Amino acid sequence: MWESYEPVESSLGREESFLSLGDLLMSQEKLPCRLESGFPRLGFLEKGGDSDHIPEGTKMELPLWLVKGLYDSKRRVVSVELPKIYREGWRTVFSADANVVDLHKMGPHYYGFGFQLLNFESPENTEIAKTILQTFIGRFRRIMDSSQNAYNEDTSALVARLDELERDLFRAGQKGLNTFQSWERGTAAQITASSLVQSYRKRKFNEADM
Repeated sequence: MWESYEPVESSLGREESFLSLGDLLMSQEKLPCRLESGFPRLGFLEKGGDSDHIPEGTKMELPLWLVKGLYDSKRRVVSVELPKIYREGWRTVFSADANVVDLHKMGPHYYGFGFQLLNFESPENTEIAKTILQTFIGRFRRIMDSSQNAYNEDTSALVARLDELERDLFRAGQKGLNTFQSWERGTAAQITASSLVQSYRKRKFNEADM
């Protein structure tokens, strides 16, 4: 018998999970970079180019997965340029009021893509990581408040400005709200222990048998 598909959550770190559809989509996001060595016989990759080769110094936008494969601080095949939303100007905007930014418009994988940038050597990495963390903290409460106060409503406007991670959080809050409302009305299924509690009990039981 076929088992139901259980989505794999996106990872939040410097490595993607290739079992996660969200991470696969994120790895296709384009990253501006500069070629530090020429690429022979690959001129067809450059739009509008009439040469058979891509010369050194060419600026291109390549998918994240490809840049990670080419990047080597010792051989210097490519160097990475920061997307504008992670540069100092936008970091100032985030520090002033992160809630005013339309993260989905600027990049639907703001948090995950930002963490991936830490794989590339940059003097701004510390500030980038700090801004990502403070942005998440600053937007988290409003997201969860919205998810808990939108029962049986059209939530499309509420999630339109959220990045994909934030949309997952919003959906989790909505699921909890709907489950609680069903329990209050007496229409919920029997309450059971969460999977975390069940796995903890199982681990303790196994340790007792050792």
